[in-house]
Amino acid sequence: MIKLKLSALAPLTLLFAAAPAALALAPVPQDDDSGDVEEAEAEEDGDRWILLQGGDVYTGTGALLRDADVLCKNGKITEVGYDLHAPEGAELLEISGYRVYPGLVALESRGLFGGSGSLDDSVDPFNESMTYAIASGITTAVNGAEVGKLNRGRLEGVLLKRGTFVGLSYSVSNPSGRVSLREKLDGAAAYLREYRKWQVQVRSDKELKEPKKSGVDSNVLAVLEGRARALFSADDQQDLIAIAQLAQEYGFRPVIRGCREGWIVADELGRAGAFAIVEARDRRSKNEALVRPGGSSIENAAILHQHGVQVAVLPSSTGISLGGIVGRDIMHMPTEAAFAVRGGLPEDAAVASMTTIPARLLGLGHRLGTIEPGKDADLIITDGDLLHYRTFVQWALVGGRVVYDKEAELYFAHIRPRPEAELAPESPVDPGEEEVVEPPAPEGEEAGEPGEAPAEGEGSDG
Repeated sequence: MIKLKLSALAPLTLLFAAAPAALALAPVPQDDDSGDVEEAEAEEDGDRWILLQGGDVYTGTGALLRDADVLCKNGKITEVGYDLHAPEGAELLEISGYRVYPGLVALESRGLFGGSGSLDDSVDPFNESMTYAIASGITTAVNGAEVGKLNRGRLEGVLLKRGTFVGLSYSVSNPSGRVSLREKLDGAAAYLREYRKWQVQVRSDKELKEPKKSGVDSNVLAVLEGRARALFSADDQQDLIAIAQLAQEYGFRPVIRGCREGWIVADELGRAGAFAIVEARDRRSKNEALVRPGGSSIENAAILHQHGVQVAVLPSSTGISLGGIVGRDIMHMPTEAAFAVRGGLPEDAAVASMTTIPARLLGLGHRLGTIEPGKDADLIITDGDLLHYRTFVQWALVGGRVVYDKEAELYFAHIRPRPEAELAPESPVDPGEEEVVEPPAPEGEEAGEPGEAPAEGEGSDG
């Protein structure tokens, strides 16, 4: 059994820089053709096991298991609990004193995969941006129209799915655009009514022809069918109300990027079942020409959450930036969530804003976002609270493989290194030291008393 035994350490993290970026919009979803590469490898090479032993497991389901184990097989979590047994030859990672979280999911990224094309054929698994992202806890990211895993060092098992969002616009400042979108929605809704009617009637009359899709917008149709999520970029409360009302009228759940004034109309967004992708540190002053409330609020995420809006966070820049502006790039997604906590968002909701909710938004909640049997073994092990700015990710697993170990990284190993491995209890000698063997005591003398000072008056020159 491969065994690493390490102690806990006080937390620390690095802060780097950022630049603004816009969320990439993806087309209509297609079937996931990436295949299960990990399982195929397992069949060829034999079962691949890893046991994380003795950590505090934050499952993401509301449960916290102290000093628990996580057992993984062939890239999947098989068991979470206590005193778990791994078969001979399994890798054992002893993480007593550390915390285990689900890997973070970034709903937008720029440059993390290194390539400029599809994740099928354009990935650089050794690029520095991927290393930085994993070091911050990100194990899955949206890359343009695709969702991929940061499977560092490997070309296989990267692409998860294609297409999640359909970008739509519905602003009070663009009446003609609103009319156009409503016409598309009306056309798609009319087609769906005819199609469902045909599905019922064709059972008794096989000669009936399926309704034609000509003139129906395929992206809007995908939204109404639930195959894609409608993504709007909006900040102004009037636009937010208009989007919420549109979604309720046509029966879909909107995703709103920005949502800066969502705190003002959170009840309306909650009724619409909206998702919000927010920047917790966003700042915009109120327009003083208006009497009504306006502008940004650090309480935005908390108020939205209180009204049933599912909140995900993203920093202002979704790439890696080392230009000197502290803490605003994709590496600092946990810091962004921590600012939401400062505004009143519960800590478990802040962690969910980087794990459970993004996974659900991407249609991957059955694989990512929580630590449960059957889900992908995408895990991060930290030396402190994930939301604390001084916390380091010590290890990261993607598909059950250790793809990142802080102590082995050129960029991070020198910063407050972990203590050296502790000695096993049965080891009497420190490594590298020779064992000192005491000579046997002469007969008549008590063993174990060498060097004892002579009694006063004995063996002394005075």
